[in-house]
Amino acid sequence: MTRRKYVVGNWKMHGVSSDLGEIHSIAAGSASVSNVDTALCLPATLIERAARSVSILPIGGQDVHWADKGAHTGCISAAMLLDAGAKLTIVGHSERREGQHETNEDVRRKAEAALAAGLGVILCIGESLGVREAGQAVGTVQAQLDESLPHAEVSAAAIPGQFAIAYEPIWAIGTGKVASPADIGEMHSALRDRLVAAYGDAGNEIRILYGGSVNASNAAEIFAVDDVDGALVGGASLTAEKFLPIVQAASAA
Repeated sequence: MTRRKYVVGNWKMHGVSSDLGEIHSIAAGSASVSNVDTALCLPATLIERAARSVSILPIGGQDVHWADKGAHTGCISAAMLLDAGAKLTIVGHSERREGQHETNEDVRRKAEAALAAGLGVILCIGESLGVREAGQAVGTVQAQLDESLPHAEVSAAAIPGQFAIAYEPIWAIGTGKVASPADIGEMHSALRDRLVAAYGDAGNEIRILYGGSVNASNAAEIFAVDDVDGALVGGASLTAEKFLPIVQAASAA
């Protein structure tokens, strides 16, 4: 099955007002690539300004709380993201799972809340280097996916159109290391099996992105792997100069 490529930048804790010009450049360059979907997930402080000024590029958040409102200091709800102009959000990034001690159950609840509110969701999963070296990567990440997936009855209306998975081996994020094409292919195929088990035929339409030190020099090789439907890009998404060649590689793939 041919799925439209999807390339999303995750700016993490980067970006202030002076970076809006870079966002404009990324939006303009991405708009010229008609066969790839692109988006930028920005820090909450930039979402409203970016969404207002670059309507041609979907802007997203990097996290969301599962509650509609309440005593959750420092958190942001799906309604707040939508009000700021966001179209999507990341959930379950390893930097939140590890740094903020988020569980699979936390991630599932966040994904369900975002989908129910009408936000697109990119759900992240991935293994540590220790798990990879122990030969337990596939089973561990499959189990993580199973426990993090939104329940079918909650998300049926949004799957597959607004829902994607991002496989990010933790040991490859920001390190310059990239999983081999064979390892990526094995993992994405295993994840596809779990998506079909969870959602039936709709599981074949959900896009699976790869993340972990994706850049202009390795993007084409990664996108050529079966079941790689795009990329979640970290550091290389901060400038148009580095991000747009990845979008163009997705287009060529």
